[in-house]
Amino acid sequence: MTHHFFQSEDKSIVADIVVVGAGLVGLAAAVAFAKQGKNVVLVDAKKSEIKLKKAWDERVYALTPATEAWLKQLEVWADVDKSRVNDINAMHIWKAKASLMLADSDANFPKLGVIIENQNLQYALWQQIKTLGVTVVSDANCISLDITPHDAQLGLQGGIAITAKLIVAADGVNSWLRQQAGIAIKRKYFHQTALVANFLAEKNHGNIARQWFAPHDTLALLPLPSQHVSMVWSVSTEKADELLRLSSEQLAEQVQAQSQGILGDLKPVSNTQSFELHQQTATKLIADRMVLVGDAAHQIHPMAGQGVNLGFRDVMKLIELTTKCQDVGDFNLLRQYERARAADIATMNTLTTGLDYLFASNKMLVKKVTIWGLQQLNKQAEIKKLLIQQVAA
Repeated sequence: MTHHFFQSEDKSIVADIVVVGAGLVGLAAAVAFAKQGKNVVLVDAKKSEIKLKKAWDERVYALTPATEAWLKQLEVWADVDKSRVNDINAMHIWKAKASLMLADSDANFPKLGVIIENQNLQYALWQQIKTLGVTVVSDANCISLDITPHDAQLGLQGGIAITAKLIVAADGVNSWLRQQAGIAIKRKYFHQTALVANFLAEKNHGNIARQWFAPHDTLALLPLPSQHVSMVWSVSTEKADELLRLSSEQLAEQVQAQSQGILGDLKPVSNTQSFELHQQTATKLIADRMVLVGDAAHQIHPMAGQGVNLGFRDVMKLIELTTKCQDVGDFNLLRQYERARAADIATMNTLTTGLDYLFASNKMLVKKVTIWGLQQLNKQAEIKKLLIQQVAA
């Protein structure tokens, strides 16, 4: 089966699967389906390809060991620049007068996860797309969608038409495909903004992911190689506006104060980016001949840094269900996918908003229970083990 980067003279393409959206989850879906022997077309509205920058990417992800193992299985990990990936061996959480340490050794795990830059993972996924010869149509917006009992026809700008058995909507939080399918979304606004930036720390981070919780204020410092850390600071939108007006050096001082100077002096090594936080869940994950994955299906509060793992788990489930089927767009199969994913998504939504509520609460009782809970947890090896298994799943 020959695959190619799309030549504009052929205007119609027939495939098994069309994946729309070349973010991390869309790329992973295209790679996984191609490895299954399916004829895959990847469509993206932007110009594809990724150039690696020397500077640390402000956007980083915490991947679980299960996600890393799956990316190894897909042979994507072979193209990851390992010198830019950092293991997480422990998590340290602070709240007022209490703190909790969860270490990989508490559950006999080799590690709790890894921190990787967006660009590093994107690049590795693109290498596999090329190796597998997946047909890529980039710089093309979707303009029409026609569903028949047997297939889906997707019309793109420039008169290109793609016919496939299944459309995988990986086109992000404002998914065009989701809107076309008439699928509603439930949104929860946190009135919070996350700031992300990178720093060089004076002291060694010891491969520990650190988080400080105050009411509606969560600061995370995630370990990157050679004493760098990635900061994710979620604060009220008003406070974010104030912080964004500071110079990089002034922001570094604020981060140092908030993190109780635990890593010594922090030197800014990147710009600061910001994005508004909300939780968004599609009311349905499927439509005729269509399935939603990643941010098109769900966007969670980034407190647990789990968003991308959730998207990858969507793809893993889809791949598992389509291994031996004749028709990848069969509605019964898609319903199985939807049922299988519902619990994971609901758990993540509850976990992340629940944590935000717990740590944000000004009610004295909740505050006391939270602090007491952290102190007790520190002494409970079995519960710690369970928590770590949750984090590292």
